[in-house]
Amino acid sequence: MIQAGAPRSLGVPAPEARLRFDTELHEIGGGPRRRLLMVDDEPAFELSFYCGTCPFLFRRLEGAREKLSLEDVQERLTNALDDPDACGVIDAFGMLLPQGEYLPLLLEVEPRLIVPGKEGDYFSGEQVSTWGIDQFWGLPEYPHTPYYRTFETTVDADTHLYEFVVPMVPPTWNERERVEEYVTLMGQGTAPTAVAISTLDVCEPATGMPIDHYQHWGLTHFLLDGHHKLEAAATVGRPVRILSLMALGEGLAGAEDCARLPALRALPRSARASGT
Repeated sequence: MIQAGAPRSLGVPAPEARLRFDTELHEIGGGPRRRLLMVDDEPAFELSFYCGTCPFLFRRLEGAREKLSLEDVQERLTNALDDPDACGVIDAFGMLLPQGEYLPLLLEVEPRLIVPGKEGDYFSGEQVSTWGIDQFWGLPEYPHTPYYRTFETTVDADTHLYEFVVPMVPPTWNERERVEEYVTLMGQGTAPTAVAISTLDVCEPATGMPIDHYQHWGLTHFLLDGHHKLEAAATVGRPVRILSLMALGEGLAGAEDCARLPALRALPRSARASGT
C-alpha cells in the first residue's frame, strides 16, 4: 500500500460509459440473473452471485476481448506516481466509467501469474476447501482466464482477504516486444503503474456445508491499462504499481468493509492455514 485517496465522484452517464456493472435480464420464468461487468454493452465478466453464500467468482465471457488503455497518459503511467490523484490520470480513466463513487488506492504488488487448475489457483485451492466442488459439474469454479495473485492477509480469525488482478484479455494476446520493453525498464529500477477498476466481494458459505468455514473477501482489480506491465513484472519477479479505482456500491461489501481496505492492504502479507 502506497497511498489511499478520498472517495470521489467519477464517471459519465451509464449509456456513455465503455465499462459498467449490470444485471442480466431474463424472460419470465428464467433462472437466476447473473451479475455482470459490461464492456461496450457486452457481457465481459460474470461476477459473484448476489446471495453472498455462493462462491466468489470472476469468469471471463465473450465480451472481454479488448484492452481499455489511453495512449495520452502512457508516459505518465510509465514514470512512478506517488499520489493516487497525480497527473489527472484518475479523471482521464473516469471518462470510461459509469457515474458513481470511487475510492482511489495506489498499490505496489509483485504479481504471480496463475493458470486455472494449476499450482496456486485460488478456485481449485482455497475456494474448494471452503465450498467444495460445484455440485452440478463436479468440478471447481473455472474463471476462463489466467489471472494474477498479488496479496492476501487475515482480516480476523474467521475472515481472509484475497487480492486478484484480472486482465481483460489473456497474456498470450500481449505484444512480446512491449513486454520485453517493460522487463528492461524494471531491470533499471522503474516501477510503472497499471490502472484498474476494482470491486470487493464478501462471500461466506451457508452454515454446515463447507469443509473449512470462513469468510472470503475477494478484492478484484480488472485491468484497464497495464497488461504488458503485469506480465513483465510476473516474468521477472519485480514490483509494479496499480492505481485502483474501487467502485463503491458495486461489490458485495458494505461501506464499513470498503472503508477498512486501506488499513488491511497495509498489513503484512499472510497466507491462511487450512482449518484455522
